[in-house]
Amino acid sequence: MTSYFSDASFRFLRGLARHNEKAWFEAHRADYEVHVRQPFLRLITDLQPALATVSPHFRADPRTVGGSLFRIYRDARFSNDKSPYKSWQGARLFHERRREVPAPSFYIHLQPGESFVGAGLWHPEPDTQRKVRQFILDNPSTWKRVAHDPKLRRGFDLDDSEVLARAPRGFPADFEFIDDLKHRNWVFWRPLDDALMTGPRLRRTIEADLAALGPFVDYLCAALDLEF
Repeated sequence: MTSYFSDASFRFLRGLARHNEKAWFEAHRADYEVHVRQPFLRLITDLQPALATVSPHFRADPRTVGGSLFRIYRDARFSNDKSPYKSWQGARLFHERRREVPAPSFYIHLQPGESFVGAGLWHPEPDTQRKVRQFILDNPSTWKRVAHDPKLRRGFDLDDSEVLARAPRGFPADFEFIDDLKHRNWVFWRPLDDALMTGPRLRRTIEADLAALGPFVDYLCAALDLEF
């Protein structure tokens, strides 16, 4: 088994969080490449065979441009926070049709003390939200089997950071899963501790997580008329 990240990976990210400026980043760019970016690209490459067994329509793409790894640079144009860099590194394992239509994805997040793995739809547009809600309303038994599976719920949390105060307009307030319809995001996730992120079990652990999250992502794909 192979280790990807190390204590040096977290040292770099903690340093970047304290010194979020171009001069510091450029002085430590080699550390970023050696301890964060390149190990993450190797992990993405190594995850593709297992991901293909979960779904042949999702990609763990190690290309440096247009691939799974997000840029470390922040888009600060519309933010009051003008920090130029993210203090974490993330990767999205995406659906092959992501550029054509909204699609769920798997996600891996590297950050000291805050690493996690998850999957689902994050900040979908209102039309996409309505499609998912309507699909849940029309297919409640499958939603119950997939999203309320006790094994899934023991291992993962359904993100509740953005939830409507009342039932969304046009949906019955007495629906069995009305609390799920109130969500703006449909994402299951779980934290990954630093020891796991720097240890030799990381890839196998994430592979198992991708398989566990697969039925949930399959349901979201069905809601959006996507192949899984």
